[in-house]
Amino acid sequence: MSIRLKNAPRPGRPKGYSSLDQGIAEVFGKTTRVRRLKVGLSQEALALETGIERSYISRLERGLSQPTLLALLKLAKGLECESSELLGPAEKVFRRRR
Repeated sequence: MSIRLKNAPRPGRPKGYSSLDQGIAEVFGKTTRVRRLKVGLSQEALALETGIERSYISRLERGLSQPTLLALLKLAKGLECESSELLGPAEKVFRRRR
């Protein structure tokens, strides 16, 4: 059992910190949705194809979440495209800002 001082900082992210970038997440989500519709898959079918929860795909498409690297690779495979096709538009938005 470890002992922690009462006012010692907690490990992890600072309170209120989020790595979600709303603008980039929305662009990624729109790109993913357009690609999914282009290949004619529902969210349920994509979920079955990739092993990713349908609710997570929904959150990604609505820009409420950002994918992990593994999720990105699974999505690209399920959508029959390269991961760069899904990331490209979001990367352009990112580069214009910086």
